[in-house]
Amino acid sequence: MRMANVMPAAMLASLLLLFLSTAAVLAVCPPMCSCGRGHRTVDCSARGLSLLPDSLQHNINFLNLSHNRLQDLDGLLVHFAHLRTLDISHNRLRRLPSGLPRALWDIHASANRIRQLEKNDTAYHWNLQYLDLSNNQLERVVFINNTLPSLQALNLSHNKFWTVPTNMPHNLEVVDLSHNFLLQILPGSLDRMRQLNRFYLHANRFASLSEGAFEQLEALRLLTLGENPWACEEEENIAPLLQWAQRTPARVLGCPCYIRPTCGEAHLATGRSWHSASYTEPPLGADARDAGRRPPMQAVTAGYLSKSALLNLPHDRITGNASGAGELTKRGGLLTSTPSGPSSQTSTTIRVRSAKKAGTGQVRSTSAPAHTRSPLSISLWIAAVVFSTF
Repeated sequence: MRMANVMPAAMLASLLLLFLSTAAVLAVCPPMCSCGRGHRTVDCSARGLSLLPDSLQHNINFLNLSHNRLQDLDGLLVHFAHLRTLDISHNRLRRLPSGLPRALWDIHASANRIRQLEKNDTAYHWNLQYLDLSNNQLERVVFINNTLPSLQALNLSHNKFWTVPTNMPHNLEVVDLSHNFLLQILPGSLDRMRQLNRFYLHANRFASLSEGAFEQLEALRLLTLGENPWACEEEENIAPLLQWAQRTPARVLGCPCYIRPTCGEAHLATGRSWHSASYTEPPLGADARDAGRRPPMQAVTAGYLSKSALLNLPHDRITGNASGAGELTKRGGLLTSTPSGPSSQTSTTIRVRSAKKAGTGQVRSTSAPAHTRSPLSISLWIAAVVFSTF
């Protein structure tokens, strides 16, 4: 009789555990987030979060935590071994979180409060291709030799650097150091960067540069030097840079001392590539909810970019939209670093646009534009409005 009482209790406990585990499996999308692609793309942006949401499925590959109040994510993301894209921009992080998954391709950590990047922060990210640390408070970054072998684009704009970081990964193709306090490039700092083809140094404090600073950049195609206080009267110091700018096959925007609007354009490739006027367009994945508040895009002026550089992402990325329907996109896409603040909110998640293309059966407005209406029709329209108020 006693055994008969024990067995139902044990079975009840087993059923309870099975129920709880089943509920945990089903609750793969936190209620405050939106998910897509079988809950593998998760968008938790702009939810006022101060803690990482529970119930995140471990095999997610896209996670957007941007525009929240997160202060510490150390060790909390290590279990997401399949994560490829992580957006933690526009939060309150004081350091790049430790224990980030090593499978990551893209890390977006702009507009936080990060002051330093230590050598161990990126030591094991063999797959990382894009790192955005713009709009932080960085004064120095430390990279270990031969780490980050896949990194192609590094965005350090809008920080507090005084010297171009040394020991940057040698395979980088795009580096954005615009809008800092840069005064110098130490000799030999760029000698290993044989694949660098786009280098953004505009809006800094350069007066001159050491001779041969860019000589080893064999793949360089675009260099921005505008908005720097070049000491053009010091001919001995500025002459080597001007001579290099005249003979380089790269395009130099913001040519020092205004000798020409651009330098070395003769060998510039033709066709609509990323360095054309298209780099004034909004970045791919810009959040539609801020489209009405975003300031108008500025054209390229004075031969250089007035805003931060736009970075190409050369590989496929998986993104999810607000409705939970993810899509695989080929990004020749553009991402930009934007000043922190409510008017500059952008997200890596491609959201549903409010203005959709009109279908064949969709009703369209037939009213004539204001400039085509006759004075009589305008008068009749005004009279109708006035009459309807009584």
